[in-house]
Amino acid sequence: MTEQDGREWRERQRQAVRAHADADARRRAAEQAEAAELVAWFVAEATRRGLPTTRLMARGYDGRGRYRTRLTGWYVDRAGTRAVDVAGRFHLLTVQGGLRARLFGVDPQPSPAPLVVGAGGRDGESIPLRTLLTRLLGGGTDGPRSTTRPAAPRG
Repeated sequence: MTEQDGREWRERQRQAVRAHADADARRRAAEQAEAAELVAWFVAEATRRGLPTTRLMARGYDGRGRYRTRLTGWYVDRAGTRAVDVAGRFHLLTVQGGLRARLFGVDPQPSPAPLVVGAGGRDGESIPLRTLLTRLLGGGTDGPRSTTRPAAPRG
């Protein structure tokens, strides 16, 4: 293998890595756009149906403390660690706790909604975001293909 061959090989490797990274970024952007569309659909449908909102609370990373937020919306999971606010933003409601958080509350920042909640977690349990939101709207009985209500957008 000559020095020229080595340079060409390294350049091909760099291009392949760049192509994989670009493809992964496009895939993530498409998934985030689809999840954002689902969340927007959920907020519109929950508002239309008059689904009651609640003042959202955050939990400490250690799971012990509960902290006030200024957010109003709907918890997406039973644990109360994921929620959608009335503005259509997805939030992970786990925060750094402490005395200041206990006194003044916390301001969790929105994050991109995942298409599959819990994917990659150690417990192996995951569920599609569409399923969680549809259950929340219909109490677990209305599917996204109901003919009497607008369906969740399909991706």
